[in-house]
Amino acid sequence: MHNMKVGILGSGDVGKAFARAFGALGYEVRIGSRSPEKLAEFASSQGDRVSAGTFEETASFGDLIVLATHGVTTHEAITLAGKRHFDRKVVIDATNPLDFSDGAPRLSVGHTDSLGEQIQRLMPDARVVKAFNTVGNGLFFKPELPGGPPDMFIGGNDADAKKLVSQVCDAFGWGVIDLGGIDASRHLEPMCMVWVLHGVASGSWTHAFKMLHK
Repeated sequence: MHNMKVGILGSGDVGKAFARAFGALGYEVRIGSRSPEKLAEFASSQGDRVSAGTFEETASFGDLIVLATHGVTTHEAITLAGKRHFDRKVVIDATNPLDFSDGAPRLSVGHTDSLGEQIQRLMPDARVVKAFNTVGNGLFFKPELPGGPPDMFIGGNDADAKKLVSQVCDAFGWGVIDLGGIDASRHLEPMCMVWVLHGVASGSWTHAFKMLHK
């Protein structure tokens, strides 16, 4: 798995958290932005394994691609990156369709569709797996929580893709709960709102979900 190159679309805190994590595990990482020059300092601070590029350079570079864009800008980022660069690749979709136009976040799609499904339709030859959308980026990597490790809930249509993403989750320090196809995103995206609402109510952002089994 370590000779796999990782391309991360999105230069905010989520993208940077993924870049740090994959870099720490020894992967070659490229993080993409509309204006990659603003990532130069970040990339150099991460050592020689992390570089910055345009969306297109990043998608072309990665064997595994991570979507860490703001939900509403994801379609545009994929188009700028060039859909052909995603063909047959495993794509971790960490996005949420959050709409902040009214101030407080709400979901812009739900019930009968999801951003995860829209992304899979937009690039039908990619192998999209929804993951890392139900927790804050501060806990992505090696979350040290009492009663942990927490569980990452995932969904995707391709079994081999989910196997790879499960290995990533394991390396990041997470258990995995596979909820089936990419249409599970209809339920995983609202789970993000559960995470957010608890953060707002408690004033703390160091929580994560775990499935308990008997």
